[in-house]
Amino acid sequence: MVSVNKLVKPFLKWAGGKRQLVPLILGNYLPKNYSHQVYYEPFVGGGAILFSLQPKKAVINDSNSELINCYKVIRDSVDDLIENLKSHKNNEDYYYAIRDWDRAKSFQNRTPIERASRIIFLNKTCYNGLFRVNSQGQFNVPFGKYKNPNILDVAVLKAVSKYLKENEITILNLDFQDALKDSKKGDFIYLDPPYDPISETASFTGYDVNGFNKNEQIRLKETFDNLNIRGCKVLLSNAYTDFIRDLYKDYKQAKVSAIRAINSNAKKRGKVDEILVKNYE
Repeated sequence: MVSVNKLVKPFLKWAGGKRQLVPLILGNYLPKNYSHQVYYEPFVGGGAILFSLQPKKAVINDSNSELINCYKVIRDSVDDLIENLKSHKNNEDYYYAIRDWDRAKSFQNRTPIERASRIIFLNKTCYNGLFRVNSQGQFNVPFGKYKNPNILDVAVLKAVSKYLKENEITILNLDFQDALKDSKKGDFIYLDPPYDPISETASFTGYDVNGFNKNEQIRLKETFDNLNIRGCKVLLSNAYTDFIRDLYKDYKQAKVSAIRAINSNAKKRGKVDEILVKNYE
């Protein structure tokens, strides 16, 4: 195991984030001897597993372009981002003015630094740390009314920037299949897609405009099969549903529990069962 910097950790709160499952995954579910290969995470989200492993070579991807812009800005322009983040105010009117940027045509003229700063500010001050957009791709979470949100964490941003800059980390904004096309035998792939809904009403329409429905889950399973044939070591997490259990019935499965603190419905926060699927011993 490579030595890790404890300050390299998620810079956003992320629904479905793996922060609390990290010790379980790192302690029990990693493949042996993959550290000299490439690590792939095509649904990187908040990056809890990436930042815990801190691989020297990695390909990270997400379909959410605003999220990927954050990773690139933190890598390339962290000092300018920090300066911009200092200008934000934890104020309701100000919050809604910043949130509404993506409803104006001028949004496309905003600099990458302004857009990254906006996402971090909204994430730290919005209700329950939810990242959610509507069908037009507009951020639509209400103000969180926190007394002292930690909008600017300089130490974490600088540590993440250093990690992304000093290692061979490729940052992509593609479809998950395209992000995995160069993976080869021995590479380790962690798949953490939007979860299969536990019930028809539980579906969290969330991280980007392209919903991840049953057809997408099936396409991901076909990708898992192709990676398996290719000789990659693949670990997947998802909701513990009949559909997912049946879909991956030919692979090793483990039921694990996680506490989900982020959900727009308070009754759906709490302990939930998740599944880990892998194709290696």
